Amino acid sequence: MAFQITVLPSQHTFVAEADETILNAALRQGVMLPYGCGDGACGACRGKVVSGEVEHGSVPSHVLSAQERAAGGALLCCAKAQSDLEIEARELPAQRLAVKTLPARVHRLTLAAPDVMLIELKLPPGERLQFLPGQYIEILLKGGARRAFSLANAPGDDSLLQLHVRHLPGGLFTDQVFTTMKERDILRLSGPHGSFYLREDSAKPMLLIAGGTGLAPIKAIVEHAIGERSARPMAVYWGGRTLADLYLLPLVQQWQAAGIRFVAVLSEPAASDHWSGRSGFVHAAAMADYPDLSRHQVYVCGSGPMVAAARRDFVGQCHLPEDEFFADSFEVSHASTVPVAG
Repeated sequence: MAFQITVLPSQHTFVAEADETILNAALRQGVMLPYGCGDGACGACRGKVVSGEVEHGSVPSHVLSAQERAAGGALLCCAKAQSDLEIEARELPAQRLAVKTLPARVHRLTLAAPDVMLIELKLPPGERLQFLPGQYIEILLKGGARRAFSLANAPGDDSLLQLHVRHLPGGLFTDQVFTTMKERDILRLSGPHGSFYLREDSAKPMLLIAGGTGLAPIKAIVEHAIGERSARPMAVYWGGRTLADLYLLPLVQQWQAAGIRFVAVLSEPAASDHWSGRSGFVHAAAMADYPDLSRHQVYVCGSGPMVAAARRDFVGQCHLPEDEFFADSFEVSHASTVPVAG
């Protein structure tokens, strides 16, 4: 059975099968609804059901509460239509970069921290992958499994694609990365994916917040902005548990020479870190410095709870317009479409 979905206020329509999510149905028919993780963790695909019935699926309560559901809220990457629907949702510009499936050779493996590997992938001669800074690719594994990782390099520097991979013991892909993967191995990838990317049509100051390997897409955004000589004020906050989690600290500190404010935050610094910097939750440190975000854009990448807390607090306490909050959630997950930290 199929149902007609009408998007407000654009009045665009598409058809969704009963067994597919609203987001997948929209993207399949060229209706560009925003999305990030594809698994309900980041909240980027949030919409409102104006009329009709949906099955919400496995929606994390910290991303969409029962009260929000009762008021019509839905995560369109999880929700499935149970009738014809009218939904309120933001739409992205019609331009969409072509998704390609390509082979790539492992060019370089760099152990940046005991549990973080930097992978540089080289595409075949004559091939290139067009993407927007902040988007991700999926690594295609045997048996149909997929693992998603944000691209850490700026789009103009796509001769080598860089991924930041955190080791998750028992992980189908990350165990391979940290045990058997070697340079010159061949991988298959699909991309680009995701609606977490730099909005270059805005002149607003940017606040960029990363947790752990959530630095990857933030790095792509910052390095693209530097390369384009963007005049927008930018502040980067990078958080980890201990100093070892800030695995590219010297590189990130160099961004300050381009006029970018940088703040490192540790939540559980080790005694051996001899840490005298900021401590606590990284988004809380940003709130203390930027109590009024009414004229900002905010880009956040980290764990699901971190992203949810940042959205709640920035919008609820710092007056950030909800449509100026962009997020990608890195989940410790075996789901095929979640950008993961390892």
